[in-house]
Amino acid sequence: MNGVAMLPNAPPMSLFELSPDHRAVLDQADRFAARELHGLQQKMDDEEWWPEHVMPALGEMGFLGVTAPEQYGGSDSDFFTSALITQGLARWNPAVALSYVAHENLCLNNIARNGGDALCARYLPGLCSGRSIGALALTEPGAGSDALGSMATTARRDGDRYILNGRKLYITNGPVADVVLVYAKTDRARGAKGISAFVVEAGSKGFQVAQKLDKMGFRGSTTAELLFDDCEVPAENLVGEENRGVAVVMSGLDLERAIVAMINVGMAERALDLALDYARTRQQFGKRIGDFQLVQGKLAEMYVGVETAKTFCYRTLGFANALDQGEGGRGEVHKLTAAAILYAAETCTRVCADAVQIFGGAGYMRQTEVNRLYRASKLLEIGAGTTEVRKVIIAEELLGR
Repeated sequence: MNGVAMLPNAPPMSLFELSPDHRAVLDQADRFAARELHGLQQKMDDEEWWPEHVMPALGEMGFLGVTAPEQYGGSDSDFFTSALITQGLARWNPAVALSYVAHENLCLNNIARNGGDALCARYLPGLCSGRSIGALALTEPGAGSDALGSMATTARRDGDRYILNGRKLYITNGPVADVVLVYAKTDRARGAKGISAFVVEAGSKGFQVAQKLDKMGFRGSTTAELLFDDCEVPAENLVGEENRGVAVVMSGLDLERAIVAMINVGMAERALDLALDYARTRQQFGKRIGDFQLVQGKLAEMYVGVETAKTFCYRTLGFANALDQGEGGRGEVHKLTAAAILYAAETCTRVCADAVQIFGGAGYMRQTEVNRLYRASKLLEIGAGTTEVRKVIIAEELLGR
């Protein structure tokens, strides 16, 4: 692999500033995304189209398998580096950034952290190179915010295989994924404590994409409903131990919130840049609209929101080492990641809405970049745990549940 300089066990930034090495990672992701991904946005949005060359290109840059061991094609680097790549990609193509997170964090990183040597050797090289695309399947038609308690998908041991039955909904990368990390109940009587995780290949008997979903935003990041109808999965594709999947889920959700928050940061940065450019060039009443104090006030508020969200998210990423040791799902890490994505998502939505307002009628046109950012931003208050669920998590930790 070439490109980004990976940072094994890199420390977090000092005083909420990026180190020179981390700054180099972000700048390289930014340059790559501006050059290779920005021009794909319109077609991706118009057609819900995923460009097949993108994941291998990310692999060539060394952006895939950031936290995976080198022996499997990874970089043995830190979670912070992966998050900065996410931020850089999100500035220029949020749909690619979302698919990157689903592949890199939700699927690849979870397998690397929780899978055995044989499982990692089988699947990580393809995921690290981008030859294979990964996805995670947790949410179901009847299990959204209550993904664990209401999970209906089951897995039954049958000799040297498991038989999976159920449906998974709103699965990012679902239509194009080659490798899917699937959660299912192996012991219904134990409820959430009877969940297990499995790696399912797209060509497995009994597995199919039930439907590709038509979304408001992030349209190039394709989404699907997946069907498991007596789906046969080899027993060795169990990730970790049977009925111990809840620990994988919870630590994975904390990691997801920390890294998805960086999509918000990248998008908000881009929305502010677009609004600034427009305010400098758009003329009304014989002067630039940026000369009007009401517009200046809005730009100032957008800037403050972007900078505070960025600082909060960078601080949160300082907990990445604890998360990588599987200590998610409780305590300070659980609270802080929920708080970071809560604040970043609400800030991103507000900044994108203000950018549309500054653009006026042009911002309301579907083909403009600021419009795409606005339509996409709402998902980030819903996915990876809704705003309401994030508040519950924070309050429970504050009150010492």
